[in-house]
Amino acid sequence: MVDAFDKEKIRHHRPASGGLPSRGDHDLNPGTRSDEELVPAAVLVALIEHAHETTILLTRRTENLAHHPGQISFPGGHMEAHDETPEETALRETEEETGLARCHIDIIGRLDDYQTRTGFCVTPVVATVTPPFDLRPDPTEVAEIFEVPLAFFLDAANHQRHSGDFEGHERTFHAMPYGEHFIWGATAGMLFNLYQVLSEQ
Repeated sequence: MVDAFDKEKIRHHRPASGGLPSRGDHDLNPGTRSDEELVPAAVLVALIEHAHETTILLTRRTENLAHHPGQISFPGGHMEAHDETPEETALRETEEETGLARCHIDIIGRLDDYQTRTGFCVTPVVATVTPPFDLRPDPTEVAEIFEVPLAFFLDAANHQRHSGDFEGHERTFHAMPYGEHFIWGATAGMLFNLYQVLSEQ
């Protein structure tokens, strides 16, 4: 269970503001940070408080999407003109993608903005979620919804680094494989940030 002390760490975390995101795919690839105009986006890092453990809600994207098809991600997407805050984007996108109603969601803070290789500036919005709740995945965007114990991500033994060729360049990226799910890239990078915040003394 995420106790009150852990929640306070998230509430008191102050992400860097102004300028380019301090975190991103460039963390493990020095010199690759882009100074191009980034598309604002937000995701929901949903901590589901079950009776005996806390889990994190993740989705597997469908193969037909333009960005990151088939990858594991948090529910979320780019900010619309009518979204006044990243929190509103995260809540709206989560409800659209998974059917998780906002009445079950209690926002407790943010992690650091994350710059993706594909040109997005993603704000990870952290929230607790109280069961029971119903999920209705959007079949055009979400192939699968699943949960992973928070304890798995808080164990440094489960953190990996991999390398691969992206558009002709060798890139290193975070990975946290869980069972049949290969969690990597921006999602793993944001989970690593969550690990750092919750591990602070």
